[in-house]
Amino acid sequence: MTDILLTTLNAKYIHTAFGLRYLKSNMLDLEDKCEILEFTIQQDPALILEALVQRKPKIVGFGVYIWNVKQIQCVLERLRVVAPEIIVVLGGPEISYATEAHPLWGLANYVVTQEGEVSFYQLAKKLLNGQKPLLKVVAGELPAVQHMNLPYALYSDEDLQNRILYVEASRGCPFKCEFCLSSLDQKVRAFELDRFLGEMDKLWQRGARQFKFVDRTFNLSSKTCIAILQFFYERYETGTFLHFEMIPDRLPEAIKEWITKFPAGAIQFEIGIQTLNPEVAARISRKQDYEKTRANFDFLTKETGVHIHADLILGLPGETLESIATGFDELLAMNPHEIQVGILKRLPGTPIARHSEDFDMRFNPATPYEILSNNTLSFETVNRLKRFARYFDAFINSGHFKTTWAWFCQRETPFHTWLNFSDWLYQKTGQTHKLSMTNRANYLYEFLTVVSQVAHEEASQLIQADLRRNKHKGVPSFLQTTRTDKKRPARAVADRRQRRHQNVTTEAAPAG
Repeated sequence: MTDILLTTLNAKYIHTAFGLRYLKSNMLDLEDKCEILEFTIQQDPALILEALVQRKPKIVGFGVYIWNVKQIQCVLERLRVVAPEIIVVLGGPEISYATEAHPLWGLANYVVTQEGEVSFYQLAKKLLNGQKPLLKVVAGELPAVQHMNLPYALYSDEDLQNRILYVEASRGCPFKCEFCLSSLDQKVRAFELDRFLGEMDKLWQRGARQFKFVDRTFNLSSKTCIAILQFFYERYETGTFLHFEMIPDRLPEAIKEWITKFPAGAIQFEIGIQTLNPEVAARISRKQDYEKTRANFDFLTKETGVHIHADLILGLPGETLESIATGFDELLAMNPHEIQVGILKRLPGTPIARHSEDFDMRFNPATPYEILSNNTLSFETVNRLKRFARYFDAFINSGHFKTTWAWFCQRETPFHTWLNFSDWLYQKTGQTHKLSMTNRANYLYEFLTVVSQVAHEEASQLIQADLRRNKHKGVPSFLQTTRTDKKRPARAVADRRQRRHQNVTTEAAPAG
């Protein structure tokens, strides 16, 4: 039994609920009355409900994100029936700018907006003392990060061994890109550096070797960036992995110097390009020096072992299919290891909504709020781009078919060649998920040899190189040499369950 239960549904088990750990760390005299319980969106809502109710909380706080709205709705609808006395408090980026139309709104007693470390504690204190605020919406008070309790001691040994550890040296973003919730931040706030590094050292001493920094602009402060890189370099050992989000056009020489010290694969930079169209970038208030960006990519790819994960957003106001193709091919020529192709979302509260009328931008009203069409991209074209992105992630970003991808890169326009493959594959399979590696190899072979008239030997060599590199044990059909013309008898499916009962006799004692 616990008074306050903090919970959420993570997208995957390997993800940890960073926000819940911050809340619990800052519950002051209520921390001992607070418990964290994490689930995933794959789990049965009935089992989640049972786990929540068993603890008999007085207050349950849900962390709401774009990926877990539907699942939380299923849980809350049942919780309201089974245990209506439990006070439900919602928080998180998905609910902070919501209105009464949001599907979770009517299922909550209170909503804490934006950062909740101060305001959730104050609300819980009142509720446990029998005081019920009249207003449903509790405006999140911006905490002073220098005085906050840090949450890193709440990572368990299991977290350190099996899950992603999220850390942050700062909060906020100085930029105003209109598609991003960070554009609403008032300012960047940095945690006290020595204190932060002290916490990182404690994690390191406990065995942590992989750290994912969630700072929106890690290299904004050269001094902080260098201190953190130096900290990890001095402790480096095999298996160390650091993930940072970087501003692409800001890479001073002092930072470059430290980056080059790390071995290949130890650092990953997530670099938000989003668009290489200057007119579109200006329209969405995104400032970026493209000349410096290209120069920094050139440095990173040629002189460091940094793994580059570059982001592009498709569907921005004014982008056409051709300008998207040009931007993709330009980014590809900058040689990132991965290109994360995302579809524009109109997140609640973001200023991107101001372009809706001028560009006839139409979005899905439900999560994940992706664009459906605009005045330059039809609904059909947007769906083609979604499949382009999904297949690119499954085939190329996964690293499974990088050798074969080289063939696409040698075409006049890699973007359109991959789009053609995407269109062909969807027409052939009607699906974008659950494609095994063996099947993906077969489809690539067929597209290369039948559609693109590539010689069998060349196509086979490319794909086999990828299969060997990934140590894949399956044998695609185009490599199978022993075949028979005899038809296999049809497998009995309908009576499979019944056949399991044959030749087994169970006798029960007579009733009574």
